Amino acid sequence: MSFRPNKVIAHIVSWLDSYAVNANAKGFVVGVSGGIDSAVTATLCLMTGRPVYIMDMPILQASTELSRSLELRESLSKRFDNTNIRTVSLTDTYEALQATLSLESNADLAHANTRARLRMTALYAIAAERNALVVGTGNKIEDFGVGFFTKYGDGGVDLSPIADLVKSEVFALGLELCVPQSILDAAPTDGLWGDERNDEDQIGASYPELEQAMAFIANSGDPSILEGRPLEVYNIYTKLNAQNRHKMVPIPVCTIPGDL
Repeated sequence: MSFRPNKVIAHIVSWLDSYAVNANAKGFVVGVSGGIDSAVTATLCLMTGRPVYIMDMPILQASTELSRSLELRESLSKRFDNTNIRTVSLTDTYEALQATLSLESNADLAHANTRARLRMTALYAIAAERNALVVGTGNKIEDFGVGFFTKYGDGGVDLSPIADLVKSEVFALGLELCVPQSILDAAPTDGLWGDERNDEDQIGASYPELEQAMAFIANSGDPSILEGRPLEVYNIYTKLNAQNRHKMVPIPVCTIPGDL
């Protein structure tokens, strides 16, 4: 069956609204970055008609990301009257924590993950104040394929409306939802490094390539038939999937035997 963006959009909007009703929550909080995932997620939340608190939380952000985020916020404000925009610069907070922790200058991943966790803290503070739910923006490749997210950072959310969609499907929704063209054209990035590096630079494969690897594995493909770039991407995918498995499964609990 072919992918039908309009039907998927209607389904997600209804799901979001029903979840809020059952959780006795008034609205949603979404962190936006100028990327396609957060743009689509924010739009879907706004379509419920509930208050949506759209948070821009720059930390030494690249100028291109800042400009796309601003364009998105302006676009959504014009289209929806339930938009609540808030910009919270976390640069000073991040630098203060960085100085207090005295992390080694070469601890790049620790610094990047700290940014994501500061943003999660800000999102939950606003959510608690407004009786709202923190909405995740991860897609299927990131959340269940290669684990490309920060544990208790952008992975710390109340619900995930687009986590069953691969990146190409998210882009299809973005087109249907009239997301700004600059965002549709931009190379996906997590925005945690303060420079122009994108997701493909970090992962070593593009999202279309990763989608093919995920589909190949889901169909029980035999890796012995692969060669060249498909094999290289398969190895990247399976390595990251195994390495980041701890992010994708419930926290291990030590069960105490009843006779102890």
